[in-house]
Amino acid sequence: MECTTQASACFQRNAEHVASHRCTVAEHRWVNDRYKYLRLSAEADLAGATRPGQFYQLKCPATSDLQPFLLRPMSVYGVGPEAGTIEFLYNVTGVGTHALSALPVGGTMDIVGPLGNTFVLEPGFTRIMVVARGVGLATMAPLLQHAARAGVAVTAVMSARTPGDLMRDEFLRGVPADVHCVYDSDGSSSVEALEVLLRGLLQARHHDVAYTCGSHRVLMLLQRLLQDHPQTRGEVAMEQRMACGMGVCLSCVRMFDKGGDKQFLRVCREGPVFPIHEVVGEVEFG
Repeated sequence: MECTTQASACFQRNAEHVASHRCTVAEHRWVNDRYKYLRLSAEADLAGATRPGQFYQLKCPATSDLQPFLLRPMSVYGVGPEAGTIEFLYNVTGVGTHALSALPVGGTMDIVGPLGNTFVLEPGFTRIMVVARGVGLATMAPLLQHAARAGVAVTAVMSARTPGDLMRDEFLRGVPADVHCVYDSDGSSSVEALEVLLRGLLQARHHDVAYTCGSHRVLMLLQRLLQDHPQTRGEVAMEQRMACGMGVCLSCVRMFDKGGDKQFLRVCREGPVFPIHEVVGEVEFG
């Protein structure tokens, strides 16, 4: 079932599908020096239950040197074609992901989900823009697949530290798009340079929605730019530290502006996808 209303109204629409799953590791490999690709197989229909923007809580394995305690939230990179297949693309950076990186093919892993709401992709859309950086590429990759199947054109702006970190092919996965790549290494990803690029793209073509994930500075830039383009909606998949991932612990609470009413909302439960214009504050999260 496709979510075709405002993202906030899609909150936990598929709550009946949330469950714990024992999965088998079908594939696990390095994509580059920082990111690993993980493909899991389960008996449940994970592909049918999971929508773009949602995430799972992963129980990272313990090793002799690493003992991760909490489950780790991880956005879905892809599903299918088999019903029980789900994919993740993650940055090996902390205790949990370092322990996860040692998980062997043929091993098992417990995951909980799908959790959270979804990106909105309405039937009448003709072109969307995706602005992604770092691990945000993995979060937004399923959205590109849905757009391609719906015949929606894509403008993709991809940001990374260096060309070697970009993972262009892993992001697009064969989806045709108008692609623009920017990097820290040559200064093209600076806020000033990115503003010129995004402003030009928004003026040159109509975009029904601009989606983003992976960078607070990009989020704030889009929030400002979209004020000049009211015909283009904006959505962001928020990245936030989580403990339970289900809204109980309140560790992922952030402030949002709901039509002038400032509210504290849980990123894991009311999100992780929110309208860009509702995000409040300058707290760094990515």
